Amino acid sequence: MTENWTGRTLELEVGAVAHGGHCVARAEGRVVFVRHALPGELVVAEVTEDKGKSFCRADAVRILRASADRVEPPCPVAGPGLCGGCDWQHASGAAQRGLKAEVVAEQLRRLADVDWPVEVEALPGSLLRWRTRVRFVAGRDGRPGLRAHRSHRVIPLEDCPITLEQAASAGLARRKRPGTEVETTEDARGRVHVAEVPSGGKPRQLTGGTAVERAAGRDWRLAAHGFWQVHPEAADTLARVVGEWARASPGATAWDLYAGVGLFASVLAGQVGPEGHVLAIESGRRAVADAHANLADLPQVRWECARVEHALRNVSGRPEVVVLDPPRKGAGREVVESIVEAEPERIVYVACDPAALARDVATFAGHGYRLRELRAFDAFPMTHHVECVALLTR
Repeated sequence: MTENWTGRTLELEVGAVAHGGHCVARAEGRVVFVRHALPGELVVAEVTEDKGKSFCRADAVRILRASADRVEPPCPVAGPGLCGGCDWQHASGAAQRGLKAEVVAEQLRRLADVDWPVEVEALPGSLLRWRTRVRFVAGRDGRPGLRAHRSHRVIPLEDCPITLEQAASAGLARRKRPGTEVETTEDARGRVHVAEVPSGGKPRQLTGGTAVERAAGRDWRLAAHGFWQVHPEAADTLARVVGEWARASPGATAWDLYAGVGLFASVLAGQVGPEGHVLAIESGRRAVADAHANLADLPQVRWECARVEHALRNVSGRPEVVVLDPPRKGAGREVVESIVEAEPERIVYVACDPAALARDVATFAGHGYRLRELRAFDAFPMTHHVECVALLTR
């Protein structure tokens, strides 16, 4: 049985970045996933988790040889054993985007057998004060904060520098019963919406409830804590790229899968025009209700409230283009096969997880659809997350 290394310190040469906000090092024949390090650094790392497998996890607690990309983290609790909300505060903005590009490229190469040069583009704004919605949790002493990495332990916060100031202060303003979660959203008009979720209880809206956002040339009224892009520039950017690649013809049929409140459906509807048809499928009832209200001026959009994999079993016809924006786990084989059976000319895939994207790209490739374009955006600065848009054609 392998000796448990938890608590052990190791001197490590840090290698390449890996998906998940850490880098890869090796010690005594084992892989060590090291957080708070950068490629090329020499560090002293403390093992934080060892489940007896071929790998363990560690935090870099001392930097013996620093990377030129290393910077001082702007948040005082962005360090080993502290808040798990960010992954790359110790790297410059350009370095963060470079690391994310390496991850996207590596996932495509390993999981889809696709070599693709990836550039992660910055969105307008700063590395800080971009997050419009966040969920804090009250610790044992009632002080709200965020959990440590891979832990239920709550790190109390005075502020969250990546979150918009009003949203952060509203969520951190007062003590709560331990375990209570506080969701805050600051919408496009600067209004702050706060909901409280007691441990084991039902959510309670304290202020607001219906957010107003702006993207794709229109205002959107939606559930304040429902799905919407977290970065204030992301929704408009993604809608623009989706529109450029979808290129739906006037009078054509298009599908918008995992449609949310209809952001991409509105773009497709504008392209197909009043003589065309857009099928929008979304499983969230509140999202569909909001979508009906937001797109009441676009009768060419037909909504179906159902899980995508179920709805597609009963859909006939051939769409010219399919847009999909699945959850983090990806679309999966059943949905991909339903899409390719419909034989669209173009598929525009919006992805928040590069591994899931790569797996689905591989499945599409097995049915004759190839990756033709890819753009990646740093929609989540300081974290390991990245948003991609891919175009696939036959």
